[in-house]
Amino acid sequence: MKVLMINGSPRANGNTSAALKEMVSVFAAEGVETEILQVGNRNVRGCTACGSCAGTGACVFDDIVNEAAPKFEACDGLILASPVYYASANGTLISFLDRLFFSTHFDKTMKVGASVVAARRGGLSATFDELNKYFTICGMPVASSQYWNSVHGRKEGEAVQDAEGMQTMRTLARNMSFLMKSIALGKEAYGLPKKEA
Repeated sequence: MKVLMINGSPRANGNTSAALKEMVSVFAAEGVETEILQVGNRNVRGCTACGSCAGTGACVFDDIVNEAAPKFEACDGLILASPVYYASANGTLISFLDRLFFSTHFDKTMKVGASVVAARRGGLSATFDELNKYFTICGMPVASSQYWNSVHGRKEGEAVQDAEGMQTMRTLARNMSFLMKSIALGKEAYGLPKKEA
């Protein structure tokens, strides 16, 4: 089992990263491999609606989006993590996700998704909702925790002092591991759900 973790923060070692690192140790204990892809500090443009990907299955802009696509296809679970900017996710991450989800044509059904958000104080649940919509439009079950998947902190590394937030991350990793393993067993026994035209 493998989880691809997308860090949408421009700070590679900020509070969003602290939340993801808290999950990595739990995934390792559960026998789940992880990879963190740093996106927030990259130069990622938005979609231009050119339609090229309809024929090629890849984005016309050959950057980190196309680099991430095979990793996304190969993973069993996807975590989208972002700091909160004006009660929304980082714009670089949104541009990345719009292009990644739209340009990839492989079946995403039953890949497990989870979003993680970090902020000093507010806007967490709005950002959490925004990121979860990428999963629910694609038939991806959303893993939950004991609370909304968020951590609080302003200065770099402050989130590790958020005991409840860190516990929420550990619980999320355990729940996500269980869900991915359960889905793998279900696929073996029953296959994927039937799709309508």
